[in-house]
Amino acid sequence: MRVVVTGATGTVGAAVLRQLRADGHEAVAAVPDPGAVEGLSVRFDVLDASTHRPAFAGADGLFLMRPPQFGGAALDPVVAAAVAGGVRRVAFLSVLGAGQNPLLPHRRTERRLEEAPVDAALLRAAYFMQNLSGVHAAEVRAGRLDVPAGAGRTSMVDARDVAEVAAVWLASGVPGTRALDLTGPEAVDMFEVARVLSEVTGRRVDYRRPGALAFARRRLGAGDPPTFAAVTTAIYTATRLGLADAVTDTVERVLGRPPRDLRSFAEDHREAWA
Repeated sequence: MRVVVTGATGTVGAAVLRQLRADGHEAVAAVPDPGAVEGLSVRFDVLDASTHRPAFAGADGLFLMRPPQFGGAALDPVVAAAVAGGVRRVAFLSVLGAGQNPLLPHRRTERRLEEAPVDAALLRAAYFMQNLSGVHAAEVRAGRLDVPAGAGRTSMVDARDVAEVAAVWLASGVPGTRALDLTGPEAVDMFEVARVLSEVTGRRVDYRRPGALAFARRRLGAGDPPTFAAVTTAIYTATRLGLADAVTDTVERVLGRPPRDLRSFAEDHREAWA
């Protein structure tokens, strides 16, 4: 099948693109600069409606994600254009708990997909392990982890597992719209995360617990878009309040194997903290 992949240069989108191509599908990277991605690509800009319909022409499926710097309304015209262009299967990257929190921008897009004449998987993913090797890589290299999660536990998931679930679902032909809660194999607190990182990197990593406001200010000072800083702060606050520790077996049911755990992720990404 022909699947358009938005966010194809990001952590999850790139993994979805690789997985679909490895499975023999015609996966098309939808990016602002088609020349930046190897293989099939098409110009796509969330804020440029003229690029939407051409990007979805001839597509059977769509992997959709919300750029972190935009609010939920930004994807309304994208969903409309995909439906008008004939897309009938959509895997949308959402966040765990979106069904219970209408304030999250992800929930707005979920509602649009629930109302649309498409088969959709709402991929409600837990905290990504890749945040540790991406957003927080520099501070981990400096021997610290600064997030306002308190002593709360989170069932963090490897983005590679989420990408595999997306690819399997898009090609499955399963009808209807359904929410898939995607987590890792266990819920861990950030003290455990710091301990694993210390052992894998061979140097001490201390978990510090700044307040939510101090964390948000720091992220804004580091150049994060306000929407991204707000959503990130909300995710860590939910963890601190004990709202992010649910563990599901969805990844194992879809993929036929257990999800990757924190230590295997850290070992695979050791060079990110070198």
